[in-house]
Parts: sequence; structure tokens; C-alpha cells
Amino acid sequence: MAEVKLLGSWLSPFSRRVETALKLKNVEYEFVDEDLQSKSALLLKSNPVHQKVPVLLHNDRPIAESQVILEYIDETWKEGFPILPKDPYERAQARFWARFIDEKCLPATWKALWASEEREKAMEEACELLKILENELKDKKFFAGETVGLVDIVANFIAFWLRAIQELVGVELLSKEKLPKLYNWSDEFCSVFQENLPPKDRLVAHFRGRLQSTTTTTTSS
Repeated sequence: MAEVKLLGSWLSPFSRRVETALKLKNVEYEFVDEDLQSKSALLLKSNPVHQKVPVLLHNDRPIAESQVILEYIDETWKEGFPILPKDPYERAQARFWARFIDEKCLPATWKALWASEEREKAMEEACELLKILENELKDKKFFAGETVGLVDIVANFIAFWLRAIQELVGVELLSKEKLPKLYNWSDEFCSVFQENLPPKDRLVAHFRGRLQSTTTTTTSS
């Protein structure tokens, strides 16, 4: 067994966060693409509480939850690219905004993308949260400054998945007109980490199937 193994999914932004961090640290790892409809015994054993990806196995010891894994990677492979700042205050701020993304922005944007009822209200709420995030970005290239950091990695869904899915479902949450700084950041992020992102056509095809399934269910109910 490889020293480092990642149990993940090709379409999961949470798995891709971990891959991004491992590559920034130049850590060699084995990737196991889990079938989320039929989870492996290894995944269920490694993450019995949540039973979901990603899970990092380091010398057979499992670490679950993407933000926890990112900090573990940063603390374990100290010589590589720093993911969190050294200054305690800046580190605390990075953790705050990373949690803001996971606890506020992601649920709101996901709801706005797929809402069948009260979509306009859901979109307003999502846009307000994205505006708060843009205000934190200010005029910086990345949230961490001139180089990427924890917040940038955690915001990968906004940079790539959000833009791909909103185009498919016909809504506009992130655009150059509405949120120019955040939009430019997303362009920069995707340019730098293109190799760590899923193929857009395959991602869109996956969610198109979900959209068609939802439409069929709604029509027939």
C-alpha cells in the first residue's frame, strides 16, 4: 500500500481540494475513485461516522473531512508550499473564511442552483453571501495575497463548479458584471489549477443527467 492514499471522487470539489494541497506540497499519492452509489468497504471502514469522501490514508491511518485534511497536510509536510499563514491572527482569519464558505456560501449557492421553488429568494441570499466573500477578497489576486492559501483551495467550488452548473441550469450567480473581483479570481484560480479540476464536459454531462431526472420527476408527479 502506498504511504499516502486518497479515497475520493472525480467530481467532488472536496476531494479536489485535497488533491490540490497534495500537489502543492509535491506529495506522491494513490487516488482511489470511489463509486458513491456503492461505497467500498475501505471507505466505510475509514470514515464510519460520515461514510463519505474524501478520506486521506497516511500510513494506513485515516483522516476525514476536507478542511481537517488540508490542515493535516500542511502540518505534516511543512517543507512544501504553505497552505495556512504562520501568523496566528492571519491563520485564524483564514479558518474563519474557509468555514464561512462551507457553512454559508456552498449550501446557499447549491440551493439557488437547484431550487424548484422560491428560486429568486434563494438566488438573492446566495448573491449576498458571494458579495461578502468578494469584499474579503478586496483587490488581492488570491484570498491569501499573491499566492493561494486555505481559503482559495476551499473556494474551488465557486471558481469552477458554480460557473459550470449555473450555465447548465440557466441562472447567474457569479458573473463579471455582478461580482467582477470574485469572477476574475475564479479565472485566475482555474488557470493555475486547471490540471486539478475535473473535465468540464464530463462534469456538465453528469449534472445534465441530474437536471433531466429532476425535470422528469417534477413533470410526472
